[in-house]
This record gives sequence, C-alpha cells and structure tokens, in this order.
Amino acid sequence: MLSVDPGTVISTILKHDTKQTSYKIALLRAINDVVLSFPDMRNHDRDVAVPLRVLAEFWLAYYWPFVDPINPIMQGPRARLDRGLRNDMAFRSELTQFRELWQSNWGITTNPADGYFVINELRIQRRREQYSNEVLSAYQRTLNRIAQTIQMPIRYAGPGEWTVFDRPSRFNQLHDVVAVPGTQPDDVCLVVSATLWETFRQLSLWVEALCIHEWSLFTEGISQPEGTSIDRGIVYVLLTTRPGNRRPLTWERNHIDVLLMEGYEFICPWTERRISHQVPYDLDHLVPVSVYPINELWNLVPSDPDFNTNRKRARLPSPARLVRAEPYLALAYGNYSASPPLKRAIQDDVAVRFSAIQGRDFEHGVAHAVIDFIASVASSRNLAQFD
Repeated sequence: MLSVDPGTVISTILKHDTKQTSYKIALLRAINDVVLSFPDMRNHDRDVAVPLRVLAEFWLAYYWPFVDPINPIMQGPRARLDRGLRNDMAFRSELTQFRELWQSNWGITTNPADGYFVINELRIQRRREQYSNEVLSAYQRTLNRIAQTIQMPIRYAGPGEWTVFDRPSRFNQLHDVVAVPGTQPDDVCLVVSATLWETFRQLSLWVEALCIHEWSLFTEGISQPEGTSIDRGIVYVLLTTRPGNRRPLTWERNHIDVLLMEGYEFICPWTERRISHQVPYDLDHLVPVSVYPINELWNLVPSDPDFNTNRKRARLPSPARLVRAEPYLALAYGNYSASPPLKRAIQDDVAVRFSAIQGRDFEHGVAHAVIDFIASVASSRNLAQFD
C-alpha cells in the first residue's frame, strides 16, 4: 500500500481518481461497511482478509435500486461492441434477473433497500433452507459475477495498478493475516492493512457520507436511457434508505414461547422486568433494523413491549445502560442454549459475526461481544442513545 496517510488515500480515490463507473466508490463503501460489521477485528491489530463474496453482498444491496427492470439507472457509459451495447455494469444482467426472480417470490415492492433485506436473509443458514434451489442458485451466480467485477476497482484504486491494495488471493495462501468471521480456506480475499482498517473504523461516518455524496454526483452526470438525466437528490435517497423489518420472527418466537412454557424466565435488559409464561414481550432488535437489518439470534432478545415501543425505538443504549444489561443478555443466550434449535441458531449466528469467544463461558462471552458491538456502532454512527 502507498506510504501516505490512509485518510488521504481514501479521499483521493473518492474525489480525484478517474471513474468510468461507480465501482471505486462502491468498493470503499463496502470496505467501510465490513469494518462496521465486524468491530471486534480491531482487537487483533493485524491485516484483515475480507472475502470478495462478503464485499459482493454489500454491492448487491447498493446496486439493487439501480436495476429496476422498469426504470434502470445507469452507473456508467454503455460501450458499443461488435455484438451490440455492453452493459454499464458487468453484473447488471445477473442482478436484474435475480431481482425479478426474488420479486416473483416476495411480490414487487418499491423499497430501494430491499437488497439489504435480501443479503441479511440469505446470510442465515436456517433462512436459506426455506428458499428454492432456483433462488439460491441465482443469488450465488449474482454474487460470483459481482465478486469478479470487484477485482477491477481493487486493481485500479489509486495511481497505477495494485498501488493501494494487493492482488486478492485465497485465504489459505495468505500469511500473517486474520480473517473476518465466516471466511473459508478457499475464499478469494482482499487484504486490508491494519492501519487502513483502523482508519475506516475511526472515520466511518465521514467515509460513508463522502461515498454517498460522490456517488450521487457521479450518477447525476451519467447519461440515462433515452438521453435523460437523474437528480442527485433522488440518487441520495436510493443510497441511504434502510429497510424495515418485513421478515416475521415467528420461528424465533415459537421456540422462545416453548422455553417460557417449560419454566425458563427472561429479564428485559432495559427495565429488568421478568418475562415468564403468559407475560407479553417484544422480541427486541438490540441493534435496530433502521441501523443494521440484522435478524441474527444474538440481536434478538425478549424485552418489555412498552419500553421497546415507546422509549427505545430506533435508539441504542448508553454505555452505562449496556453495562447493566450484560447479565440479562447472558441469561437470554443461556436460555437459548437450552433449546436445541435455538442453540444451533445462536452458535451459527455468533460464528459468522464475532471472532472466537475466549476466556469466558459461551453466554457471557457472547454478551460481552454483543455489548462491544453495540458500543462500537453507537460511537461510529453517532446515534441517539437512551439511559
């Protein structure tokens, strides 16, 4: 990597690098989102291997609103080749087909953030098992095509070739790096230096804002179908909309209800109200869906419905409130482990989100990791908090 200030490297790529497409902007935004998604990686203080398929998932979400089959939005010029016009994006065809297939199963919606809903749904194995092979195959084809495309901005970021990032390699061929959770030995990975990773972590809000600003300006300058143009304000909305929680949590609630009927008790982490059989409760997203649409089980805890609806809403707990909540989160995770289906779910979901839980029993280790995750998100996003 270039021996200059990493913040300068990021801003130079976004503001001054030559861009034929929005790929470079999408690459930096995806790295930024990965850093936010795995905050405990900072504890290793080592270069981090990120599978291209993980970056591709974020690209699917970003580009989802631009592949509307009725109103597509170009992300670069369409070059004329011998056999006709080349798409502005190398993966437009695959992503468009997948979006049409997905909508044929879920129904057509106009929410530009549906791509986030898709990737978070299909990251979870128990959810994937509910979808047809046709949907899963189309999803994998799309991710594979995007992952191939991502190698282009990795190569040309900064001056010349391979000056900011090294050529991606399989994880089992890399040395002296740590991988984000869920990485497989044969995953082709981008290596993000420890210094650059820390820069993204410290400047994440600024990086995201600059990415969205530059992306909006770039798209406004691209000639659209039939010579039309698109206002940067519309692009900004498409790039910043977050999904609501359209996924019913019936499976999780059913198994928690069984635990309650068997005599297990939960304690609301915010009000310390006891939740037992026949006591109403909400299944609270610790990190609100409006911040990150995460339906992994560690992020779902029974809570006081009145507090969840009227006080917590889309806010995050203050550091002091998190400290008080830790034993009640550990209690919930311990209860989950008493149910075979929930035990498998919590173990699977923790494995793809957090580094190895060491030095503690499982439920307390997870509670501690979750608190660190929430505190990191609150700090990096500058979000409203409750005491």
